[in-house]
Amino acid sequence: MILDTIIAHKQKELAAEQQQVSIAKLEAAVTNLPPTRDFRGAITGSGIVKLIAEVKKKSPSKGIIREDFHPVSIAETYVTNGAAAISVLTDKHFFAGELDYLRAIRDTVDVPLLRKDFTIDPYHIYQARVAGADAILLIVAALTASQLETFIEIAASLSLACLVEVHTREELAIALDVEAQIIGINNRDLRTFHTDIATTFQLREDIPADRVVVSESGIYAREDVMKLQEAGIHAMLVGESLMRSPDIGEQVRHLIS
Repeated sequence: MILDTIIAHKQKELAAEQQQVSIAKLEAAVTNLPPTRDFRGAITGSGIVKLIAEVKKKSPSKGIIREDFHPVSIAETYVTNGAAAISVLTDKHFFAGELDYLRAIRDTVDVPLLRKDFTIDPYHIYQARVAGADAILLIVAALTASQLETFIEIAASLSLACLVEVHTREELAIALDVEAQIIGINNRDLRTFHTDIATTFQLREDIPADRVVVSESGIYAREDVMKLQEAGIHAMLVGESLMRSPDIGEQVRHLIS
């Protein structure tokens, strides 16, 4: 299972990171940070599907997605062309990401930033806040219900929004049980990496009207976006179709206009 492999590696990384910078230092650093930007507010309203544009160089299933990779300029292009928020891949081993990308983009753009990584410990939540994130990803398939509940509480104490990601009805039930407010429906099965946008439409009907719903992965064309809009989806998280485009700005405009 790819997800199991990633989580096992993330646990080893975590031990090394904690030796370099203690959680006590991160907790101390949080007290001097500026306020977070409103991630939920940015991806809702107006009845139009908002775009969370992803900065991603590589994936485990596709390899290198974009050779000409300049994260800050890519983020600037996203914002200039109408992205409501930006997702930044920070996992190094599997996605060729860097936490420094998040820091650099935070200093450059004014839209909310989602740290896209595999959060498996409170340390990662504090780390995200210090690095400039406004929201974090919590993957139901990677956590227990107890961990989810605890992590949501910690994030709230740091003014971080949580995008709680599900792929099945069973995972959705867990997300709803812990009162997740922003639910991401991942059209890609993280255990097999097979993608099917129909997953969004199948799960959407079981989500209460007061929750924010984000469709993730497998969104390539304007037709996909119109279907999401008809289904009452608030936002879409798109990476690969933007990263593969010769003209990133043009592809952003194609999706949202």
